Amino acid sequence: MSLHFTEIDAALDHLLARLPPGLRVAAPLGLGKPHRLLNALYARIEGDPSRPLYLYTALSLDPPVPGKGLQARFLGPFLQRHFGDFPRLAYVQAMKRDALPAHVEVEEFYLQSGALLGSAQAQRRYVSLNYTHVAAALAQRGVDLIVQKVAREPGGQRLSFSCNNDLTQDTVDAHLAAGKPRPLMVAEIDPQLPWLGGSALAPDGFFDVVIEPPGPHPPLFGLPRQPVTDADYAIGLYASALVRDGGTLQIGIGALADALCHALALRHTDNARYREVLAALDPRLESHPAVLASGDLDPFATGLYGCSEMLNEGFKRLVEAGVIRRKVLDDAALMRRLDEGTANLGDQARLERDGEYLHGAFYLGSPAFYAWLRELPDDQRRAIGMRRIREVNQLYGGDEGLERLQRRDARFFNSCMMATALGAAVSDALEDGRVVSGVGGQYNFVAMAHALPGARSALMLRAVRRAGGREESNLRWNYSHATIPRHLRDLYVSEYGIADLRHACDEDCVVAMAAITDARFGPALLDQAKSARKLRADFAAPAEWRRNTPSRLRQALARFRADGTLPDYPLGSDFTEAEQRLVKALAWLQERTATPRGKLRTVLQALAARGGSLAEDLPAMARMDLQSPRGLGDRLQARLLRLALARTARQSL
Repeated sequence: MSLHFTEIDAALDHLLARLPPGLRVAAPLGLGKPHRLLNALYARIEGDPSRPLYLYTALSLDPPVPGKGLQARFLGPFLQRHFGDFPRLAYVQAMKRDALPAHVEVEEFYLQSGALLGSAQAQRRYVSLNYTHVAAALAQRGVDLIVQKVAREPGGQRLSFSCNNDLTQDTVDAHLAAGKPRPLMVAEIDPQLPWLGGSALAPDGFFDVVIEPPGPHPPLFGLPRQPVTDADYAIGLYASALVRDGGTLQIGIGALADALCHALALRHTDNARYREVLAALDPRLESHPAVLASGDLDPFATGLYGCSEMLNEGFKRLVEAGVIRRKVLDDAALMRRLDEGTANLGDQARLERDGEYLHGAFYLGSPAFYAWLRELPDDQRRAIGMRRIREVNQLYGGDEGLERLQRRDARFFNSCMMATALGAAVSDALEDGRVVSGVGGQYNFVAMAHALPGARSALMLRAVRRAGGREESNLRWNYSHATIPRHLRDLYVSEYGIADLRHACDEDCVVAMAAITDARFGPALLDQAKSARKLRADFAAPAEWRRNTPSRLRQALARFRADGTLPDYPLGSDFTEAEQRLVKALAWLQERTATPRGKLRTVLQALAARGGSLAEDLPAMARMDLQSPRGLGDRLQARLLRLALARTARQSL
């Protein structure tokens, strides 16, 4: 029977009295981490070397800091409005300063993207693991305590793993299978956490201690929804043509996934317009071999089944648009009859009543996404099943035969930072070994695409990135680090098209990848391939590859950006209209002041510009408190901002 507390300090007194001095604690990634409980624990341990603490977790979410200058003027008010009094994790603040005491160690298998590149403590203690291997790794270490945020059933007493059904139960099972004691299980109830039943329900008595702190309760961590650029949209549109009706969908997170979901929704709800956009992007896309072999452009008559480690904003859009609606059941015989076309009316009625069209292991999104989950009608909420990570990210964690029947025509869409011409992908770390994020489930999904009949993995990446004030190609000849090895190469999608590398020889891979490379970098890539004897010496790039430029892409999509078919924020925005203008203006300024020469040139342009703010700029200037600048510094910032607003007026990202 669970022991209940209403005060975190009282619960900690109880726990520390029961647990050994050297405390090994595990906490879920992302939203399921009980921040206040972990902060209280860290405060007790931080100054007491007699109580070593080893914390095992991932994705320790931390709101950004405002910075200085124009960035601070923009971010300060937004962060206060969006995150409110969200409690920052004390151990994360210490790691960022490399200030964890010697008796405290934090191991993470997935980092908030780019947030800890400068932390020696975080980089040293990073653990490179597939998501599906984490439970076994925790059992090897021998965890004493697992802490997790949970939801309570409205009007009831049952508890739900809600946002994180990914690892907790698997970790307990792994400990028992290894002959180790069951960790002490502690739940903190958050009344703002959306309730999800079904497979998300915690078994009766699963938690030894339940904490229900009194209000006020801090907000859930909300991911700000990001703008989608021309390049992002092109990638999403190309990727959307690789999806088969009646199939299965897995997506990652970020602007590329948002663009893909918007394209899939457009394909279903306004197919004529969708085809018009594709034709402007690439008139021959419909006859692309990969689209003919694995994709389609038609609306979704049957719909898709979503099966993804992370549920996010994009799935909300696809459910609302009617794209995600193909239901599955955990009944292999029934699923086989459906697959064979022999299902009877009783099977169909049971599928409609009890089936689920969306499976995930954890969820994370914006405040609007959490509100959607909370307010779903019961019949729609029952169609969402939160599953263990081993059941979602691989075929071998439960009933493989059933999972094969459910996951027909699966499409696994993930992002990578870079790719090589021979098909390896770089998704988690830099060439010097520093970790940007982690492997997570990407390797599992790529491997699963090769194990499932009719399945494909598509890795999406932007062809170019800006670093140190100059542009570099993300399609490389080689890189010293790879997340996905080249023997698992499959589909790659950039803003310039689709490269199908599955079962291809090295020379064909080089040609396919060069075809989706920015024209400025294609010749050098081909020269490197020829030097390595991977491409015949007389190969000449087709003239059409010269069209792979940002300007041509911008021209192709311009009218669809202007008429709202491809909006800057396809899944909604957390920014006001004035802030949306500022996002464009500040991005323009950042790009043009990335080098000393660029900064000087931009400042001189701002000083030379005549006149004050246009009427349409006044809300943005007021939002930055620069409508009446005071002092030399404010006046310079105001001039720079006016220049950026003028240069980005009515411009898509």
